[in-house]
Amino acid sequence: MLFLFAGLLLSLFVYSYALIDPNLTLINHPLWVVFRDPLVYFGYYQRQASTVIFIILLLLLFLFHWYFTNNYKRFSLWKIIGIISVFSIISYPFLSHDFFNYIFDAKILTFYGKNPYELMPGFFYQDEWLRFMHWTHRSYPYGPAFLPITLIPSYLGMNIFILNFLLFKAMFIGFYLAAVYFLQKLDRRAAIVFATQPLVLLEGLINTHNDIIAVALGIIGIYLIWEKKQILGRVIFLLSVGIKYLSAPILIVKKNHRVFNIVSLIGQIALILYLCLSRETQPWYFLSLFIYLPLYPRLIDDIQIFFFGLLLSYYPYVRFGDWNIEKLDMKHDIIVFFTVLNVIYLIIKYRSYIFRYLRIK
Repeated sequence: MLFLFAGLLLSLFVYSYALIDPNLTLINHPLWVVFRDPLVYFGYYQRQASTVIFIILLLLLFLFHWYFTNNYKRFSLWKIIGIISVFSIISYPFLSHDFFNYIFDAKILTFYGKNPYELMPGFFYQDEWLRFMHWTHRSYPYGPAFLPITLIPSYLGMNIFILNFLLFKAMFIGFYLAAVYFLQKLDRRAAIVFATQPLVLLEGLINTHNDIIAVALGIIGIYLIWEKKQILGRVIFLLSVGIKYLSAPILIVKKNHRVFNIVSLIGQIALILYLCLSRETQPWYFLSLFIYLPLYPRLIDDIQIFFFGLLLSYYPYVRFGDWNIEKLDMKHDIIVFFTVLNVIYLIIKYRSYIFRYLRIK
């Protein structure tokens, strides 16, 4: 089974380069051209077939996640995450460009010696890296804890793009491994859920959104508080919020305090919904829910259908290659459909509890 899972991740790694930016050259070698060009042709000019492959890969990821979660005692957690880490570090962030902004924002400070909070990437218009970047017109938008972390791989990368690419990927995977390590100390099944969840793999490790770092720090903070290391745990919570303000509700989490923890979870959901309604529904926003796995180990199990819909909402981008108004409407329709489907599933699953509650009322 692990061999088949490795084959799936290998396929995902190869497919990720079908949507690579044509202006990006990772390696100046003829073999790179031999590898990239057929994939670019497939991803950009055979979009219907590409979309079919994307959906098949997505379905298989959820199938393996279900299998590992329901047979978590039969497999080595570390073999699974070892396989995931190897293929994630070399996969291309094919559904988002935020990863490249992280790299360039850090470069502004480590290479140019300027403040990314004050200067936009577009200010450095002669930099060759701008050829494959998006969102060059905004200054640094993230919390104060994220920039110092990114300076380490940026400095070690020595302004060599492929080295920056791999080091930044390794940094994200390092936080992922730390999250799994501390989570398995609290609940091994929850660690498997987190480690193999397609939303974590795609948005956290392949598309590499910094939400996964905030989640990892949140999980570590909960572990420390559970181990009665309150001050250190709270400091880690603050670092998590300093990465992504979206994780702010974890600040009120307490051990053995049901009311505070429920209020925190409700606050987290409310904050995600606010962002989705006021801006745009982005799948990676929902990574913050994984912070609550130590508190509610079955939380993710109940919203698998919704998570599948979130990732499937990339269909318009994979199929048509842009995000105009019509494609955004299609994205919203997909998310709404799977949200309703998930609600129906929950009603059926918990109907006995619902009927019992209504009879009491």
